[in-house]
Amino acid sequence: MERLNYFIRRFLLVIPTFLGITILCFGLIQFVPGGPVEQIIMKMKGIGADESSRGYGEQASISIQQRKAIEAHFGFDQPFYKRYWKWLVTDRLGMKMESYKFPNKTAWQLIKERFKVSLIFGVAGFILSYLACIPLGILKALRHNKMFDLGSSLVIFVGYAIPPFAFGMVLKMLFCGTVEGLWDFFPVSGFYSDNFAEMTFQEQTKDVFMHMLLPVLCYIIGNFAILTLLMKNSLLEQISKDYIRTVLAKGGSFTRAIWGHAFRNSLIPIATGFGSILTVMFAGSVIIEQVFEIPGMGRLSLEAIVGRDYPVFMGILSLTSILGLIGNILSDFLYILIDPRIDFQKN
Repeated sequence: MERLNYFIRRFLLVIPTFLGITILCFGLIQFVPGGPVEQIIMKMKGIGADESSRGYGEQASISIQQRKAIEAHFGFDQPFYKRYWKWLVTDRLGMKMESYKFPNKTAWQLIKERFKVSLIFGVAGFILSYLACIPLGILKALRHNKMFDLGSSLVIFVGYAIPPFAFGMVLKMLFCGTVEGLWDFFPVSGFYSDNFAEMTFQEQTKDVFMHMLLPVLCYIIGNFAILTLLMKNSLLEQISKDYIRTVLAKGGSFTRAIWGHAFRNSLIPIATGFGSILTVMFAGSVIIEQVFEIPGMGRLSLEAIVGRDYPVFMGILSLTSILGLIGNILSDFLYILIDPRIDFQKN
């Protein structure tokens, strides 16, 4: 019952936390220079500049009435609380609002178009990271201070020192034919080829795989060192505890002690990242998608920020905030699945 009450409290806390995040960000973007009102005014001034220098001052000037009309068009003439309420309720977290940068498309339509790509890359990178890091961390723990442990640590720390976007640029330079004389094995950019619709199913599968391989490697390298060392250190900590020595003293084998007892408990710190799959698979990686020109959520968020496309930016922010908060609750739930003895009751 205490656990049920704990999760009910956590779900109830999602509401004020979400409101706090969105109110803060919604308020900040109202004061950021270069918004849609300023962009329209600059375009109107630019029209005058394209004519002749004669009479430029008259053409470039914007009257107070014109500015108020532009502000009214974007809703900036309303008080803050009315604009926020309209965004929250009427426009359904801004999803029904039309994008400033992409005419005749709502924020939800743009997000839905990019969701599939980020979902595939995010889930593939997340799963492969854990499939590689957990076994490697276990091997490093079981062979602590031996040649395998020392050699793999060198590779891990070299990978950790390379930023994912720099690693992506190096891979692109070496294997995508961007530099004359080097290999040209993989596509330079995108998620699939231009003639994708004309391919057979096997050819489409191969085409998507070739487009995905290098970006997914960049997704993995960002968390590779942290997850591997976290798994290793967590397992080493469990091996050194008294209950493992008790199992061995009672005649249990070392294999049983590791896989029957220590392994499950060592997964508890790793479970903290499981909940992040909800945000990783949705938000994507801004820099990696920009390097490989992948039309995903990360690149869309960058375009929205640079272009001051507030409806799209706030739409992405609201969804990732909700998924992040739910992901934290999911991590707590996974704690219980791994170790039912965990008690969330407050002291």
